[in-house]
Amino acid sequence: MLTNDLVESGNLKIEWARQHMPVLKIIREIFEREKPLKGYKIAMALHVEAKTANLVETLVAGGAEVAITGCNPLSTQDDISLALDDKKHICCCAKYAANNEDYYKSIDKVLDINPDITIDDGADLIFKLHTDRRELLSSIKGGCEETTTGIHRLKAMERDGALNMPVIAVNDALTKFLFDNRYGTGQSAWDGIVRTTNLLIAGKTVVIGGYGWCGKGTAMRAIGLGANVIVTEVDSIRALEAKMDGHRVMTMQEAASLGDIFVTTTGNRDILTKTHFKSMKDGSILANSGHFNIEIRIDELEEMATSIKTVRNNIKEYIVDEKKIYVLADGRLVNLAAGDGHPAEVMDMSFANQALCVRYIAEKDLDNGVHAVPESIDRYVAELKLESMNVKIDKLTSNQQDYMNGWDCGT
Repeated sequence: MLTNDLVESGNLKIEWARQHMPVLKIIREIFEREKPLKGYKIAMALHVEAKTANLVETLVAGGAEVAITGCNPLSTQDDISLALDDKKHICCCAKYAANNEDYYKSIDKVLDINPDITIDDGADLIFKLHTDRRELLSSIKGGCEETTTGIHRLKAMERDGALNMPVIAVNDALTKFLFDNRYGTGQSAWDGIVRTTNLLIAGKTVVIGGYGWCGKGTAMRAIGLGANVIVTEVDSIRALEAKMDGHRVMTMQEAASLGDIFVTTTGNRDILTKTHFKSMKDGSILANSGHFNIEIRIDELEEMATSIKTVRNNIKEYIVDEKKIYVLADGRLVNLAAGDGHPAEVMDMSFANQALCVRYIAEKDLDNGVHAVPESIDRYVAELKLESMNVKIDKLTSNQQDYMNGWDCGT
């Protein structure tokens, strides 16, 4: 496809997403009027697709100059990237299937604008700032982090005294993780799996690695599709929750011989390894919905395999002990590498939080460390979302407020 055609394709996708992101639309209109980000340079490493493009355009509407690259080599959509790069005040240097060297070169290029504010999904920008590009730290006013994995990295840096900038944990906003992580991942992971395999989920045994909010959503949607769900966990409370939600709970070693489809959602490494591959049955399908491609040990699978071939777009077949094991999207985020990512209505809230937190950083002088999203922002996003859905809720009466604030009313 010619460049002009790709740009047009990208713009059509961006416009489609915009129609389904009413909260971000309201914030964009406010930003256009007030220009709270005038003079600010914002560096971003996010999944470059249509919903992200609407966040970028909102920040530019607020007066910012934006440079953006991808946060995952297989999640960039080239038509979106070209469409963004074609717009004023935006530099987009993301490319689909970038190798490791080009991926980090693009991060360097984004940082070359000498940003005031960063937005990360996985903390690769911030990691680069604290290693190879430390000369830029003094001019950084703050950053935002989009995902659970990135928050884990940042909190580890904070514990070690290594985090030299303020970062808002956008992922931890209630209007983010309760919806994006649960409903967004739950739907989009299965969208990627079903689109890629074109197989029936009903009647199959699905093993979900991890029962955090992403795992909960993925398991919930698997049940809705007719699957029998097994959950593996390392946390006793989450394991108990999974059991009482009606799932079978066991170790991954026990589950390895039972599963037809495996979906890892832990944000940790080495969830599926050679000990599990040996036990898997013929035709097992492996997919990952954790941020990095380290949950499935592809290197160990490659070492064990007597044959490796691509049998369908985004499906590799590994023959191990005369069994076929299939890996989707090279073990990368299946919902983005093999699909279009989370639904626009969910990302509407996540990116509304991002935009408002960027404005908050611009207005405040924050101390170094990981900061929570202000409750006022979280509540405002929820109120706007309900309004966009024509949902009205009750308000406490003065008597009810007095009762909730008091202590002297007993039996």
